[in-house]
Amino acid sequence: MSELPRLGVNIDHVATIRNARGGDHPDPVRAARLAAEAGAEGITAHLREDRRHIGDKDIQRLVDEIDLPLNLEMAATDEMVEIALRHRPPHCCIVPEKREERTTEGGLDAARHHNQLAPVVRRLREEGGIRVSLFIEPDPVQVAVASALGAEVVEFHTGRYVEHVFAGETKDSEAELDRIRAAAADGAGRGLEIHAGHGLTFDTVKPVAAIAEMRELNIGHFLMGEAIFIGLEEAIRRMKTLIVEARS
Repeated sequence: MSELPRLGVNIDHVATIRNARGGDHPDPVRAARLAAEAGAEGITAHLREDRRHIGDKDIQRLVDEIDLPLNLEMAATDEMVEIALRHRPPHCCIVPEKREERTTEGGLDAARHHNQLAPVVRRLREEGGIRVSLFIEPDPVQVAVASALGAEVVEFHTGRYVEHVFAGETKDSEAELDRIRAAAADGAGRGLEIHAGHGLTFDTVKPVAAIAEMRELNIGHFLMGEAIFIGLEEAIRRMKTLIVEARS
């Protein structure tokens, strides 16, 4: 059996619920602790420009109080670079961000924004000693540019694959999965570590986890939604079981 992908749990939407009413409950840091107890290997949190869910204090607490490595998702802005350099999480994933979107709608266009991304990647790596990931589409051009920029990791956007699955569009979902497989092989051949995430569920995770080059899956919204019905620890354990089964 090849190396199992790690499971990174995104806790953003615990903070979304907290912020809907204000106050301190539910606490995303408590969710991170539960994720660790349930077998997660990492915690992901997206500090958005508008602070719609995770806030600055959450990032400080996650760095100070959680033993699991933090993957800080961030836009390529001066503000976010300074925050990352102040907190120095082990990992930063640069993602596209638009104020009007409900959630991240697709991968970063690294080719188009090369000149903006280059100094961000360089500063995070050289000044912060931070491992940098780019959240991109499973596209050979984007993979090549990510490598040229000096990113050590690429995370492939799996949202389109999931949408096709739940729309019953088998041909399209298989085509998208083939794109992810090809991009994973290409990226690994360039020395990049391969991650994936966005929209993955119990019903869609196995084919992605089965990709030989896959080293990490970052999943949040589905796990937090499922936790309402079966509890967060059980949701994470079930996801971990499916990942193991995909490689057995």
